[in-house]
Amino acid sequence: MTDGRSWKGNWKARLYERVRERGYDSLTAFAEARPTASLVALAEELGRDDIAGVQVFGGLVAEAERSKQLTRLVRGQFVRELYACLPTGWPSVLDDDARLEVAIALGHWFAHTPEIHKERVDRASDALLAHPPPPGWQPLGPDDELLRTLLPDEEA
Repeated sequence: MTDGRSWKGNWKARLYERVRERGYDSLTAFAEARPTASLVALAEELGRDDIAGVQVFGGLVAEAERSKQLTRLVRGQFVRELYACLPTGWPSVLDDDARLEVAIALGHWFAHTPEIHKERVDRASDALLAHPPPPGWQPLGPDDELLRTLLPDEEA
């Protein structure tokens, strides 16, 4: 967590400079090399004291919009939220505790979804709850077969 320094100066230039210092030509390439890392973890790797997760997400959204890969980004964010909230994968039984954990993961996913995709994410979340994936399911990235079925690449 930063103390406000992340917004000082030209933070976009700082963000992309850090990405290039690590050998990546885009923020997307940097993030995709770490498909299960949270936005906070990505920000901390780029600058613990002066880069914030929301800045990383904003940069990822901008790049995804330019490359017409927003749906892929949304699927990738699901992977990040699932790993953060359900580190052992999809629960085998949706008892009250597991249902709460799943709801938190899905809520975080929805919150980190650009407005244009919110309806699609809502439908995908409903589908996951109505027809749960296999116990322990943990997609490794945005190209997971089940995720692609729930949220195909056609841009909204």
